[in-house]
Amino acid sequence: MKNDLTGEIIYTPPQNYHDILNLMGNLELFINDDDMLKVDNLIKMAVIHYQFESIHPFYDGNGRTGRIINVLYLLQKGLLDIPVLYLSRYIVQNKNEYYRLLQEVRNTGKWESWILYMLEGVEKTSIQTIEMVKSISNAFMDYKHRIRAKHKFYSQDLINNLFYHPYTKIDFIEKALKVTRLTATKYLDILSKDGFLQKEKIGRSNYYINRALFKILSLPDDRSR
Repeated sequence: MKNDLTGEIIYTPPQNYHDILNLMGNLELFINDDDMLKVDNLIKMAVIHYQFESIHPFYDGNGRTGRIINVLYLLQKGLLDIPVLYLSRYIVQNKNEYYRLLQEVRNTGKWESWILYMLEGVEKTSIQTIEMVKSISNAFMDYKHRIRAKHKFYSQDLINNLFYHPYTKIDFIEKALKVTRLTATKYLDILSKDGFLQKEKIGRSNYYINRALFKILSLPDDRSR
């Protein structure tokens, strides 16, 4: 791993296949054996993340995989009911500190600052996620009431489909509402004209973007490692 500014190599992860295999086997045991480290599960999650990132077992995608492991571990321990904790945004927004603290543990063996960094990430991300879920729920009810008041073709299946993804397509509505393609097209075009959806043609297909949902889900540029 290199310093982005100087190009200096600051950390070389294990390179030997058998070393990586042994380290990953040890990590698997550590994840699943609570007796190996008797601490709060959030603290253990931070340790697991450090260990995985330091092993760096894959040629690419270690950052994404490590963050997925965070969420899966919290699900396993019952701290999450569904995998909705999006730590990537926090880590990418504080990327320099993330790398600095990872390296500090490798260099000094001091864990406190790294663990506090990860705990702060969980706290801030949890608050953001709760606010996002509330915003989606409010947008859902707003669309439901306004479409029901204005259009006779309103149905709960229609609203559910509009919020299942940030966009929908004609064939999605056909299947969900069990209507003809012509009818599905008519419904979506009307909703686009009313401002609920934004119609975009990509290639040969029309995509109908849920304006409210897309706005809520749109985040600053956080391209993952």
